[in-house]
Amino acid sequence: MMEQSLIPLTPALPLTAQRTVKRALTLLDRHLRETGVAFTSTQAARDWLKLKMAGLEREEFMALYLNQQNQLIAHETLFAGSISSTEVHPREVVKRALHFNAAAVILAHNHPSGDTSPSQADKTITQRLVQALQLVDIRVPDHLIVGGTQILSFAEHGLL
Repeated sequence: MMEQSLIPLTPALPLTAQRTVKRALTLLDRHLRETGVAFTSTQAARDWLKLKMAGLEREEFMALYLNQQNQLIAHETLFAGSISSTEVHPREVVKRALHFNAAAVILAHNHPSGDTSPSQADKTITQRLVQALQLVDIRVPDHLIVGGTQILSFAEHGLL
């Protein structure tokens, strides 16, 4: 699994708080890999992503690769961009999902502005990714947009 930095911890955060956040992420990551633990709800994915992406200053696109039981196999940031956009390539998402032998992929990206409203580009790339992954029998249970502590679920808003 490609491991990204846990979260960009600002220098304003005291060192003890930075260590606490890193420990929490490590424990959560380990917990989600235990037998029987799965991303069976949007809330589980929200909690995990809030810790991973809430403080990012640039837009990033992440994939969470799941097995048949929706257990986390791996996660990685596939694309990084500017403060307002990032370019996503469906071919690369499919290639990485096949690499991890994923049965499902939860898509996620952040909006550094804090506004979780999906743009037309967000909706379009989501549909393209769903179609591309369907061709190789990989499900997309959700696409989440992280904006600070707020997270929008495409599935909950009928956008998938």
